[in-house]
Amino acid sequence: MTELISVIIPTYNRAYCLPRAIDSVLAQSHPIEKICVIDDGSTDNTQQLLQSNYPQIDYIRQENKGVSAARNEGIRKIKSQWIAFLDSDDEWLPHKIEKQLFELTQQPMYKLIHCDEVWIRNGVRVNAMNKHRKSGGDIFECCLPLCVISPSASIIQRELLLEVGLFDESLPACEDYDLWLRICSRYPVLYVNEKLLRKYGGHDDQLSRQHWGMDRFRVDALDRIIRGGFLQSGQAKAARDILTNKCQILISGAGKRGNQELVDKYQALLSMHQV
Repeated sequence: MTELISVIIPTYNRAYCLPRAIDSVLAQSHPIEKICVIDDGSTDNTQQLLQSNYPQIDYIRQENKGVSAARNEGIRKIKSQWIAFLDSDDEWLPHKIEKQLFELTQQPMYKLIHCDEVWIRNGVRVNAMNKHRKSGGDIFECCLPLCVISPSASIIQRELLLEVGLFDESLPACEDYDLWLRICSRYPVLYVNEKLLRKYGGHDDQLSRQHWGMDRFRVDALDRIIRGGFLQSGQAKAARDILTNKCQILISGAGKRGNQELVDKYQALLSMHQV
């Protein structure tokens, strides 16, 4: 496949692991046109590290705005037909890009491809639960309970991102969940059933450890996509069913904590989406 591909790596205070991510891109068996690191206002030695050790990389520094803003800045700067994302705490295996681009060559109608992954938590490999199982095709309903595509596993047509909209910068977390809903409600996705990257977890700066109640952000995304009015009837019903379930859980939790404001918020949301 001759199409050019560029990589966007957002980072914030991760000089301790960023070289592992970058080196895994440089070691790819398929050439990468451009590596763009978006520094989201790091206060560690990220800038010095990149300028000293990786002068060939496009380095963009911005004030701290969050991972969505960092990725979006990279999308605007890069003009390649295909964009791959890599989180700064993850690592690609050497043939990741080559194998995915080969599959896209065989099935060129697809606009997004992802793959399976190895999970490593606190230095120990762990098995993913069944709810995290990856798949391809029309996976919109699989995307509703939780995120089933990892940004680091994905290669996406830049035109597709411009069509459906970029990452939602108002979401502190679950911004990838929101994007996959918008894409998978319109298009099938291609999947390589092979573990082509390592995802590292357990560190304190993971978004999932910085925000309680991640379903709050998923409910926001579900609410917006339902109200968007472009879902097919079956998709809308499935999305409302998941939204209802998540709201009921959030209401129960908020009630136990005595947070009447949240109880009222999610009860009003439930009433609005009742058919």
